Amino acid sequence: MATDTVVIVLAVFLAHLIRFGENSSLEGSTIGISYVTVSVCLVVGWTAFLAIFGARSAQVMGTGAEEYRRILSATMRMFGVVAILALLLRVDFARGYLAIALPFGLVGLLVERHLWRGWARRRKASGQFMTSVLVVGSHRAATSMAASFERDSSSGCRVVGACVPGYAGIGELNVDGHRVPIMGDEHAVVSAMNSTGADIVAVTATEHMGAEGMKRLLWELDPFGVDLVVAPGVADIAGPRLTLQPVADLPLLHVQKPRYQGATRFTKTAFDMCFSLLALIVVSPVLFAIALAVKVDTRGPIFYRSERMGLDGNPFQMIKFRTMVVDADKNLANLLAQNESDGGVLFKMKHDPRVTRVGRVLRRYSLDELPQFVNVLRREMSVVGPRPPLRREVETYDGNVRRRLLVRPGVTGLWQVSGRSDLTWEESVRLDLSYVENWSMTQDMLIIVKTVRAVFGSEGAY
Repeated sequence: MATDTVVIVLAVFLAHLIRFGENSSLEGSTIGISYVTVSVCLVVGWTAFLAIFGARSAQVMGTGAEEYRRILSATMRMFGVVAILALLLRVDFARGYLAIALPFGLVGLLVERHLWRGWARRRKASGQFMTSVLVVGSHRAATSMAASFERDSSSGCRVVGACVPGYAGIGELNVDGHRVPIMGDEHAVVSAMNSTGADIVAVTATEHMGAEGMKRLLWELDPFGVDLVVAPGVADIAGPRLTLQPVADLPLLHVQKPRYQGATRFTKTAFDMCFSLLALIVVSPVLFAIALAVKVDTRGPIFYRSERMGLDGNPFQMIKFRTMVVDADKNLANLLAQNESDGGVLFKMKHDPRVTRVGRVLRRYSLDELPQFVNVLRREMSVVGPRPPLRREVETYDGNVRRRLLVRPGVTGLWQVSGRSDLTWEESVRLDLSYVENWSMTQDMLIIVKTVRAVFGSEGAY
């Protein structure tokens, strides 16, 4: 709250200083107030709207997209109220004043929250600020939930114990080599919570407890001030697609259908066209320099065209700068035994002898992929999307994995910002399917920002 207020004060002060300097009179106003008073009210109102619309709620702090969405929503609502009040009170606000305060304040808030989020994630990853979780559910469901927490250390959740319905005896959950003690059955939750010092009780696979069991558990936990969370049994579904709908005294979780057609596809296509055209214009000097370097380094063409499978499984020629020697594909068979890809569907090799000197630099910083913006302009690819698959990959797809083909493949995507070549086949598929199911323009913007950071960090690129 303190840093939010500082950012807002600085943005409003900057707008006041740039627009008026020392002149703070409210010209043309029907009420006798100055812009100093307006600035103070703007700071108070902006700070209040962030609190009212949950931008500082513990449930969204550090979550990324939802936190940023609430900041944007609260800010736009606040300025909407200012516009309505100005109209009703016939106050002639200087448009330049608000035009400066709004973007500076909004960008400042987003950057400030991003810095706090990065700081908190680093602390959590190192074992600080951890939230102790007691998992309640069947052996299989409890193990799966504990593994999810274990996999994402930056979430700040650490499973300290489990209660397994119907369990009688001493045992433990094996979670990726980490042992989690089983403290008893569903009736031992309170004693297990006291023993482990858990801050949260997470319930999954509630069929053993039923409605009465859940109600009893709520009553038992109420005096202790411990949070109770319930896993709905769906995974990789983004928050905006989930809506809680009380029906007949039952809290039903409504999952909206993924949207691939209509206005959403038009919006994505329009963004792809504008972004790609702008990107090609901006990086055109870099493209010429890379083309010259590739041509001078080794004999052969500047560009490499490779067949990929696009929307609905239709093939297209993906364009990249050539990073390997000529006829590298013909030498692939001799290197298959050295494939480092987990699962064997993809071919990955950190020190591939076919890669040229210039190619290693281009791959390290993903510069070889810049020509793919031409594929975007040809509507064969999207700026953000699933990883472009090979034909032999698509031939191995089952019914679920084929859902990757419901949208155009991307120049970047969740796979690019989550490990790149270090990802296993299963992780790559999971990320692609998650993107397809939960696409949004907000997510695309965040992925683009993260891509820049991942490229300069050059982690997982070879």
